[in-house]
Amino acid sequence: MKILVVDDEKLLVKGIKFNLEQEGYTVVTAFDGEEAIRLAHDGSIDLILLDLMLPKVDGFTVCRTIRGFSNVPIIMVTAKSEDIDKILGLEYGADDYITKPFNIREVTARIKAIFRRVNPAPKNEKDKLIISGDITLDYNFRRVIINDNAVELTSKEFDLLELFLRNPGKVYTRENLLDIAWGFDYPGDVRTVDVHIRRLREKIEKNPAEPSYIKTKWGVGYYYKKD
Repeated sequence: MKILVVDDEKLLVKGIKFNLEQEGYTVVTAFDGEEAIRLAHDGSIDLILLDLMLPKVDGFTVCRTIRGFSNVPIIMVTAKSEDIDKILGLEYGADDYITKPFNIREVTARIKAIFRRVNPAPKNEKDKLIISGDITLDYNFRRVIINDNAVELTSKEFDLLELFLRNPGKVYTRENLLDIAWGFDYPGDVRTVDVHIRRLREKIEKNPAEPSYIKTKWGVGYYYKKD
């Protein structure tokens, strides 16, 4: 697996690179936003660890630009503690976020968790393809087709949709979804779920304001309505 580490603090990047290589990853580095976008265009990157405060092009813009051509998992790194920065990172397409200062073990744990979700253990043949109404989810290729059109989802959006399709009618609270899709030790809050649900609806619903697939159970959470 190849990881792109983007930060303008060269000593920090050196330390992260060393530790990730000890875990067996191939690591490439960038020290500004322009270089990060250029390297991401290569197509061989499996995950990006992206700092928010960068020279030339800021992390938000880098994330949004990369989302225009790639669904590679992105972990946003910020030195700020304000919730708005975390929510904005998710709005621009980040899959996860972590706040400085951080423990390198936490970083590697987050990376491993994302790779487990993106490349999970093989399922039985009957579980690899889910067809529900106009939606076809191909587990093997992590691909979603709606009305014969491919829909590009991030890894987290795919995970959420798969969960809903496999459990139609079941209502999940925001806390349930946070625990299942992000992990029990994830330090984020339930607004993370709301952001991803909204983005998922924008991609799969004809009218996201009046969703047909992913419905809201007011005061409880979300569920998938099977035709």
